[in-house]
Amino acid sequence: MPAWSLALPVLAAIVLATVWERPLGWALVVLVSVALIAAVFAAVHHAEVIALRVGEPFGTLILALAVTAIEASLVVTLMISGGEAATALARDTVFATVMIICNGVVGLCLLLGALRHHVLQFKVEGTIPALAALATLVVLTLVLPRYTTTTPGPTLSPGQLVFTGVIAITMYAVYVFVQTIRHRDYFLSAGVADDDEAHAPPPTATATGLALVLLLVALTAVVGLAKSLAPDIEAGVQALGVPHAVVGIVIAVLVLLPETVAAVRAALRNRMQTSFNLALGSALATIGLTIPVVAAASLILAMPLALGLPAMETALLVLTLFITSLTLAQSRATVLQGAVHLVLLAVFLFLAVVP
Repeated sequence: MPAWSLALPVLAAIVLATVWERPLGWALVVLVSVALIAAVFAAVHHAEVIALRVGEPFGTLILALAVTAIEASLVVTLMISGGEAATALARDTVFATVMIICNGVVGLCLLLGALRHHVLQFKVEGTIPALAALATLVVLTLVLPRYTTTTPGPTLSPGQLVFTGVIAITMYAVYVFVQTIRHRDYFLSAGVADDDEAHAPPPTATATGLALVLLLVALTAVVGLAKSLAPDIEAGVQALGVPHAVVGIVIAVLVLLPETVAAVRAALRNRMQTSFNLALGSALATIGLTIPVVAAASLILAMPLALGLPAMETALLVLTLFITSLTLAQSRATVLQGAVHLVLLAVFLFLAVVP
């Protein structure tokens, strides 16, 4: 195991302990940002070590669950500290996560992978069912609350929140069962490059256990450092005069860094199925796990929770799901599909700043 992979999580944790609950000047903001990026790369490395031991798709599932735990805890923490101004933070963060994954992560993987390998292959048996589950959960949790009539506005009643949370976690549990047990072969790479890593021996149980501990340390550092940066992020958003939803985008970008790096690396090795497992699995975990956690926190702490998306965001979401379905309905992809998804990402980011 490389020395840097052992040192970076520990150093990031030390930085976190140093800046915890302290106001950050510009020098500390730079230090925290560097430590955050270092922790992300360490987390990706240790997740890949674990994946090499347990095999696919379990490795991608472990990283998706870990990153989702980060996002859920970060969102709940910021909702509690942000008060009434943070009622839509969960919605904005989950929406941004879906848009960044379906357009940014998928588009970047397709573009970079196709530039190196020309034509990328994957299994529609694994991608289309995952997208169907994702589209169902996205509409039920982010679109339908805008049209329910029991409560005014983009909210759900307590009973509706409980029902939505149960549906979300049940759908995700079924997806995990299909991915890891019933139809595991659907989620294995269709075309794997003949590289050294493909034939690398699995790590020992001791190395895997150490990687798991360091992964948890690195991910804890990521969430803690991101929380430390949150006040400065919100202050920067207010100073720029852009909509508060941009805070959700920044949070989504921070927590998705480990999976984005891992997905791009898989695409460059011609393992597009692994990239899609990471991307779609993370989006499903975000909704299937974050929404129930946020809904429970809202009910227990009596915090208002806005879930329904406005009209413009709903239109972008529908377009994204439609284009993603066209991309995943084929077993092959080129740079054109990647370019289309990245254009949609650019539109989403631009309209988030200039609505």
